[in-house]
Amino acid sequence: MIQSFFQNIESDYNLPLNDSQKKAVLHNNGPALVLAVPGAGKTTVLISRVAALISLHGVKPSKILSITFSKASALDMQSRFYSTFGAELGASPKFSTIHSFAYFVIREYCRKAGVSYNLIEENGPNGKIQLLRNIYSSINKGFLSEDKLEELVNGIGYVKNMMLSPEEFKSPGIKNFPKIYWEYESAKKENKLLDFDDMLSLCLDILEKNGALLESYRVRYEYVQVDEGQDTSNIQHRIIALLVKPKNNLFIVADDDQSVYGFRGANPKYLLEFKTHYPDASVFNMNRNYRSTPDIVSIANSLIKQNKLRYDKDLVAHSESSHPVGIFKLDTQENQYRHLVDSLVPSEFEDTAVLFRNNISAIPIADILDRKGIPFKLKDSKLTFFNHWLLKDILSFLKLATDQSDTGAFERIYHKMKGYISKKGLNYVAKNMKTEKSVFHVLELFPDLKPFQKESMRKLSLDFSKLQKKRPLEAIEFIESDLEYLKYLNEKSEFLGYGLESNLNLLSYIKSIASRCISILDFVARLDDLKATLSESRDGHGVLLSTIHSSKGLEFKNVFLVDLINGDFPSSSSIDAMKQGVLEPIEEERRLFYVGITRAKQNLNLLCYKYSDGKKLAPSMFLSEIERSLASESEEKLRVYGRIEHVKFGEGTVLDISESSLLVDFDDSGQKQLLKSACLEQNLISIID
Repeated sequence: MIQSFFQNIESDYNLPLNDSQKKAVLHNNGPALVLAVPGAGKTTVLISRVAALISLHGVKPSKILSITFSKASALDMQSRFYSTFGAELGASPKFSTIHSFAYFVIREYCRKAGVSYNLIEENGPNGKIQLLRNIYSSINKGFLSEDKLEELVNGIGYVKNMMLSPEEFKSPGIKNFPKIYWEYESAKKENKLLDFDDMLSLCLDILEKNGALLESYRVRYEYVQVDEGQDTSNIQHRIIALLVKPKNNLFIVADDDQSVYGFRGANPKYLLEFKTHYPDASVFNMNRNYRSTPDIVSIANSLIKQNKLRYDKDLVAHSESSHPVGIFKLDTQENQYRHLVDSLVPSEFEDTAVLFRNNISAIPIADILDRKGIPFKLKDSKLTFFNHWLLKDILSFLKLATDQSDTGAFERIYHKMKGYISKKGLNYVAKNMKTEKSVFHVLELFPDLKPFQKESMRKLSLDFSKLQKKRPLEAIEFIESDLEYLKYLNEKSEFLGYGLESNLNLLSYIKSIASRCISILDFVARLDDLKATLSESRDGHGVLLSTIHSSKGLEFKNVFLVDLINGDFPSSSSIDAMKQGVLEPIEEERRLFYVGITRAKQNLNLLCYKYSDGKKLAPSMFLSEIERSLASESEEKLRVYGRIEHVKFGEGTVLDISESSLLVDFDDSGQKQLLKSACLEQNLISIID
């Protein structure tokens, strides 16, 4: 019967399973953990196991609950199950996100208890964002920027998902976090409102306090499957553990090496301790990767093995086709973009992804792709760039340059440039501007100013007149240096709770856009056009631009990872933590890099640049780890009379190998002496045989 089951799903549904997959699919009762590497066919295993439970073990479809990480994943799994098995089995098992399940529990409880809750909207005048802004302003007497808002929202979610008290959570960037947290909770409670994370907290509370309701769900769902188990938080694990007791028919598919949502409360340690929670658990390993070439699988293996907090496992490539991984170290960021554009193949736009650590990286890439007429689509919907305070500062400088009577622009930046203009000076301008054409001319009349300060105002007026005549890139550089905006950023970054490096990165992206504009008006208009283009691109087609986080679960023939700079990916804070012996942050970032490279099916290109504003940059430490691995592998395979392929000279035969050099007879260009270390460390050669 078992043999015929697998024969049927292979012949009738074109789902051939390997031995490891079959073992997992046949698991029936009791807890199980399936460790599935990228491209291992985990969705196939999950829907096949549902079919096996129904057809082999006689389980009623309504008794099976499959929980996924995202709504898209739930819909995809449901669609794949019904299109594959649904017609024949006539089955209707449940596929749901954990939040959807929790909300279902809450609604049933509310009906029975005669209480009601409303979901708070994310945006709007009475939404979550505005409520948090109001509370933050009331407690901290300051403005909540977009970056800080994201940090605050993530912090609140982290506390709830990790089941911590707000006092236990150390938020480096949010002053008075516990006070804000409790004020927010109080406001919701008073108005009977729930946010996204409250669904989990309230669901757990209901199930723990209502034995009869909990038992009804245990009876309803005797078999529970969990997809993407590495992204599950403490509170989610607690809900699932309650639900599956006492039979513990729990089947989790996960990869601890792909756990990248620590900032949301995902806890991969739970997987490492799975046998502690469920001593009789079965553990299955699905190590065969059906997605990527052996070259990609090899570097993925070598990279992730640098992590200590993981299950020891190896990816095995199913594909035998070979294609070298490309590592490109360009001189500047602009050269990186040019290389990217030159490498894109028009016929493969739809099967190409450009991935990055931070979604802000999408902005200059989108700008240059749009100018080149290359279609693209943006995966991430949330872009804070156009509302960022730093961009608004730059625009205010430029507005004041084109109109020195613009008091709104002046009010924003008066204390962010040289001249030491006081709040009293600002107020004097507000009262006495009237018919004057320049805020600086008004300040020259301010009685409190000493003669040298008035001279400074005259010079500032001249500076802004010069600024008006400059091209956008030169203008921004003038703002940074001559108007001393960089000095302001240096002095205030720590006080404002922002890393200076992130501010300088943002400035580099602004300057990238500015470099392709001919006037200040052109630059301002370009920003407006780009904002509209990015908004429209979410429903577009072409090359995908995405953060690595948002690319999880996707695959592409061609993948480009860009901006691979130490301090950016991994972040400076992760590097600093590693130096202090705290490994979790750097290991999560290495897992994120691993997720990025394993999106590629055939062509993987890793890009970085060496200089920014004349400053020497270091490539990502993860890139260096990969290079060392590639060099070691290639050196082991090098042999006299072996065949190699050089990125520039093509194929050739190795004639001699010394400690420092290679002598190669190339088919098209004859003999050449090559520096061995450069060939190996820069991945300039690949071994043919």
